[in-house]
Amino acid sequence: MTQESPAPEGFAGFAGVEWLETGPEEAHARLAVSEHHKQPYGFVHGGVYATLAESVASRASAELGKGKAALGMSNNTTFIRPTTEGHINAVARLRHGGRSTMIWDVEMSDDEGRLCALSRMTVALRDLQ
Repeated sequence: MTQESPAPEGFAGFAGVEWLETGPEEAHARLAVSEHHKQPYGFVHGGVYATLAESVASRASAELGKGKAALGMSNNTTFIRPTTEGHINAVARLRHGGRSTMIWDVEMSDDEGRLCALSRMTVALRDLQ
C-alpha cells in the first residue's frame, strides 16, 4: 500500500477526510470527529459515515481506474454504534473490480476498534471528457 497525502480535495477535504493508505484491493482513511460532524443530540450524523465510505471507495476506484472518473452509484450504509468523539476509521475492501463498475465493502470503527457502521459502495468508472 502507498502512503497518502493528508490533504484531500473537494467535499472529502471539507468534511475532514484524512487519507492513510491505498492499495489494489484495500484502502484506509479516517476522519477526526468535531462538533460540526454531530447532529443535535451530540452523536456523529449518519451522513458523515456515508461521506467517509463514498470518499474512500471513490478514491480507491479512481486509482485503480487509471485516468477514469469515479462516481458513486450506490451507497448503502448501516449504522451500528454511535460515535461522539475521536476518529472514525474506515477500511474499504474491493469486492468486485470491473472495467466500468467497482464494489467496495467499507467498515468504519472508532478508536477502540468497535464497529460503528458498514457500507456497501458501488462506484462507476467513466471516461473523462
